[in-house]
Amino acid sequence: MTSFQDLCYQSLKKHVPAGKVISYKNLAILVGSPKASRAVGNAMNKNPFAPDVPCHRVVKSDGSLGGFAKSKAIKKKLLQDEGIKFNGDFILNFNKVSIPQN
Repeated sequence: MTSFQDLCYQSLKKHVPAGKVISYKNLAILVGSPKASRAVGNAMNKNPFAPDVPCHRVVKSDGSLGGFAKSKAIKKKLLQDEGIKFNGDFILNFNKVSIPQN
């Protein structure tokens, strides 16, 4: 595991509780690498600590699911189990359940 992956996992675990999501972009900002959205996605795809490190809570900036190593259907089900509601593959009230970064 790289130090970047570890930072992503620790930040996700610390800052994104059940029932909330964060975009790949905002997680990249949170870890101090605002242009590393794709690297965040790769780190989430390689997450060896799931479900302790809840990579299913990282989604696209438009409120859609994005990828998931197992399947998008499983990612959606995990989020629904945490109270996240959907319209198709888009999170309803995305702005209310998303952890913002400035």
